[in-house]
Amino acid sequence: MSIALSLLDLAPIPARSTARESFATSVALARAAERSGYRRVWYAEHHNMPTIASSATSVLIGYIATQTESIRLGSGGIMLPNHSPMVIAEQFGTLATLFPDRIDLGLGRAPGSDQNTQLALRRDPSAADTFPQDVLELQGFLSGHSRIPGVQAVPRADEIVPLYILGSSLFGAQLAARLGLPYAFASHFAPDALTQAVSVYRDTFQPSAQLENPYVIAGVNVFAADDHDQAVQQKAVAYRARTRAMLTRGARGMNFTDAEIDEFLASPNGAQLAGMTRYTAVGTPSEVRDYLAAFAETAQADELITAHHASEVDDRVRSIELTGQVLNLLPESK
Repeated sequence: MSIALSLLDLAPIPARSTARESFATSVALARAAERSGYRRVWYAEHHNMPTIASSATSVLIGYIATQTESIRLGSGGIMLPNHSPMVIAEQFGTLATLFPDRIDLGLGRAPGSDQNTQLALRRDPSAADTFPQDVLELQGFLSGHSRIPGVQAVPRADEIVPLYILGSSLFGAQLAARLGLPYAFASHFAPDALTQAVSVYRDTFQPSAQLENPYVIAGVNVFAADDHDQAVQQKAVAYRARTRAMLTRGARGMNFTDAEIDEFLASPNGAQLAGMTRYTAVGTPSEVRDYLAAFAETAQADELITAHHASEVDDRVRSIELTGQVLNLLPESK
């Protein structure tokens, strides 16, 4: 069996576009992943970000499920400190009841927002401190073994919704290992601790009712095209736009030329920002295949979450399709 591929979709809202158009694009991407052999699509919770439409993550998952047939759909992730475990259990119990054997629940402890937005969410600043306990409480609701006497999450699906711990540090790796859950590392934008976190997870993993052996998922960026130069150009355009957005923070009247962006990324000040996308596969299907195979070995990954960032929707769909074509050519996971 070859290594599994997943797709990460943040439902981005490009300039001069709308959230409705973003959701239509999400349908197109999910359908492309489904016909190309991907195992699942992940949607991430973000708040107060005008360029990301996946804030109501469970609602978006439900919508995409009605527009697809078989591919698994999950949160990558729900930021559990923003919510009560019972509410999330109810939401994902509902999804799994409506769409059996298709729903996954990835959990993170980051706020997915800024400090003022945390206040608007009624999020307690110390909520992240109880993340391990909240995961166990949520697990109890989903399994029908509530940790709160007399309280059940309704509806509860016939199946137990699989949990995944998402992170970019040793904390998530240690927690996933202790609870015997799959671990997904956000190496597509936070690469520094990847190898250390995976080693800690694999070395300290304790089997559970959900998972007998450790299961690692690692994030990687992809620009796949029929022509190498075309893929390189797509990467340049997308990463310039990303850098420009981070530098301007939406401020009116601020803009930078492509040359200025390239100069910044090559400078010491831009090195950290450029380094965030260190793990990026670029090129033709064979080039992408070789990169993903080497990356999977480095990350000791059983599954890769691919993030396709081409600015044009058609190019993103094509990148998903071409990457799917090399799925069965990747080596078996370790």
